[in-house]
Amino acid sequence: MERTSSVRRKVVARQHKTEVMIAGEQLRLRLHDGKLIKDRRHHLRTYPNCFVAQELIDWLMSHKEASDRETAVCLMQHLMDHDILHHVCDKSSEFKDAKLLYRFRKDDGTFPFNTEVKIFMRGQRLFENLMADKGSILQPRVEHGVSYQRSVPGYQLIDWLLQNGEEESRRQGMELCRALQEHGIIQHVAKKHNFFDSGLLYQFCINFRRRRRLSELLNEKKQENDAAASPFEDSSLDSPFNLRKDSLLEPNSAFECVGSSEALKTVIGGRRTSVNGLQHHSGGFPPLVQMSSNVAVRSNPKSVLKRRVTCEELLSPGAPFIKKVLTVIGDALGWGIVVRGRAPCYVQAVDPEGPAAGAGVKIRQFVCQVNGRCVLYLNYRTVSRLVMSGPRVAVLEVMEPLE
Repeated sequence: MERTSSVRRKVVARQHKTEVMIAGEQLRLRLHDGKLIKDRRHHLRTYPNCFVAQELIDWLMSHKEASDRETAVCLMQHLMDHDILHHVCDKSSEFKDAKLLYRFRKDDGTFPFNTEVKIFMRGQRLFENLMADKGSILQPRVEHGVSYQRSVPGYQLIDWLLQNGEEESRRQGMELCRALQEHGIIQHVAKKHNFFDSGLLYQFCINFRRRRRLSELLNEKKQENDAAASPFEDSSLDSPFNLRKDSLLEPNSAFECVGSSEALKTVIGGRRTSVNGLQHHSGGFPPLVQMSSNVAVRSNPKSVLKRRVTCEELLSPGAPFIKKVLTVIGDALGWGIVVRGRAPCYVQAVDPEGPAAGAGVKIRQFVCQVNGRCVLYLNYRTVSRLVMSGPRVAVLEVMEPLE
């Protein structure tokens, strides 16, 4: 168990570092486009490709990347801690909201190109080349009766590396692919095997093209710290988050689903409504809401799980679970699903009139991937955020118990 937890912490840390590098590079390009990065003169000296801290803070707030100046400073400090940017004279390791000059390390050639960074950049370049290829080898494929999007057999990926001059031999191709897998860039579709030069299917774990919001970095950092502090405990287990637009929440609306055989009920103002009402209400789980003088709706209903299930149990060979890939197209209200728990998250409730139900999402399903990213070890808040901040089409990989 300790070894498993240690491996998981390393994976979470590497995934977070990868997200920081991608977000930092996306920010750097946006600042170049906005002309905030330019040559500046200070004390009779010209500093190329730099920006003023106060101007950047103003830009982050005006572009809604940060809600206040303090948060913006925390975000930039996070990038400094990961060697993404630095003070032009390296006089301070602290990012200050002042008229000080800072610069991205990629702009001045001081970025630390260690093995981990080189693997990341190699994986990003391969992803972009594969996605740009008209006849891309990343295609929908089936393994053991389950369909996987943008997957490729191991042998075909190595063939592609050789044909495009990325590697000189199959052995070198194998070494590269295993390094990419070790650093959380590619993985076996069912996460059961290391990389082999065979017909097993593999996918990229990271969508390098997805637009990252800087606010995600602090949440990812918190998740990394949570994983290090407590591998499986979820202190917020009884606070399910409904994947519907928060702005559409009404104070006296709630729905609960306690089992697949029971009808989903909406209670509003002390009276029952039809499930069609869920098209006009969020179906969220607000705090304990008094619906009338003698009717109360508890915000945190009892878990629908019959027993606690661990990630190791889900991934063990021969486990009594079936994997499915479901595509949910969100509507004006959202996705119509409540996720709960941590490591792994599971579906607590589903709006029967919502997009998730139409795509085949059911209660007691465990969420393994969101848009190609492994979320098995994340908590419900992070999983919800990934769905909410991602594209309107959410591709979910779930595992459900065999009845």
